[in-house]
Amino acid sequence: MIAVLLAASFYGIMQTPTPPAIIGRWDLTFQRPNGQTSSGWLEVRHSGTKTLVGSFVGLSGSARPVAEVQFTGSDMRFTIPPQWERADGNVTVTARLDSERLTGSMAIGSAAPTPFTGVRAPALRRASTPQWDKPEPLFNGRDLTGWHVLGANEWEADNGILRNKKSGGNLVTDAKFTDFTLHVEFRYPQGGNSGIYLRGRYEVQVADTGGELEVGSLGAVYGFLEPSDPAAKKPGEWQTFDVTLVGRMVTVVLNGTTIIANREIPGPTGAALDSDEGAPGPLLLQGDHTAIEYRNLTIARAR
Repeated sequence: MIAVLLAASFYGIMQTPTPPAIIGRWDLTFQRPNGQTSSGWLEVRHSGTKTLVGSFVGLSGSARPVAEVQFTGSDMRFTIPPQWERADGNVTVTARLDSERLTGSMAIGSAAPTPFTGVRAPALRRASTPQWDKPEPLFNGRDLTGWHVLGANEWEADNGILRNKKSGGNLVTDAKFTDFTLHVEFRYPQGGNSGIYLRGRYEVQVADTGGELEVGSLGAVYGFLEPSDPAAKKPGEWQTFDVTLVGRMVTVVLNGTTIIANREIPGPTGAALDSDEGAPGPLLLQGDHTAIEYRNLTIARAR
């Protein structure tokens, strides 16, 4: 009897289906008609025993849920409603998996499809606890040395304040970073909206969002991680961020309160500079929404 049970158990194990190869996280790169590239991200996972579901970041907006991912043979397909896109229909994504590489396209309504490629996202696990170098300033208080603007320049240095006067381009450090701790002070007007992109890929929200705690709130990792506690001050007041990023693990302290405690960032947020998550990246201050002010920016690198 025991032998029969063991044989049945072994048979059951042998019959366990192999997980579909599409399961996992994918860093996407879209090829624009003008020759430029844009970042994206996809996660596919099981729901129950048969259905595949997921999350998707396209050319803009936040990570959005995918109710069902169809995967047959080597071909993947899913459809989601538009988010911020000005579209006359749904967003349809199709791709083929070949040797751990995705090749596909995204069609927004009736517009011409945008092609993309995808590779598996790296785990970014650090082998040991980092030691930190001495903090170094990112802004000299006098000019934009060490930074460059992507787009129309509305940024200025004014007596220790880094100011974006109105909607214009984003401000990016010339230097690139891996793991770090970052200190930033910021001040937004009523209705102000900006963001700090860690490694140019993961946006920590800087915006007048009121008291709601959601994935678009002040201090959230946009679209992915919501803050745990309300710690915002009023518009027009100076506020502080202390952010630690080690691999994918992030801690955000807002005005002295830890609002995200060592949580994993699944992938790049919308409008990231690129999707090459395994590479060092710059810091980006978002300037394409509203006026914003920053000061006392310092960073300590890991070693």
